[in-house]
Amino acid sequence: MTTHNELRLLPWSGPEGNPCYLSTEGSGGYLSRLADNTEAVQLEMSGELLEHAFEVLGNREAEPDEVRLLAMDMTEALRDVRRVAISRGHRLPLTDPPACEGGNEGPRLPTAAFS
Repeated sequence: MTTHNELRLLPWSGPEGNPCYLSTEGSGGYLSRLADNTEAVQLEMSGELLEHAFEVLGNREAEPDEVRLLAMDMTEALRDVRRVAISRGHRLPLTDPPACEGGNEGPRLPTAAFS
């Protein structure tokens, strides 16, 4: 059976917008390399779109249709970047959180900090 960390969320959607997963134990396969390259392109395009957004939003004479198109493009880019972040986060090795000194009580703040 494949564990959660062995299923890679791919940077593209399947039919009807459903997520696509790749069952893999390594990153050297053709589809893994294709996914890596696709993620890199998506992140680069998102950066370029962000620069364009600063230009458009800084232009007081920008047309409403231009701002609407920018919002649509930014929404698609955000969806792509979110999918990349989720995919990469799932592939991180699991680690135990660091233990707090003094047991499980956590840090103590003076009462005045909450006033």
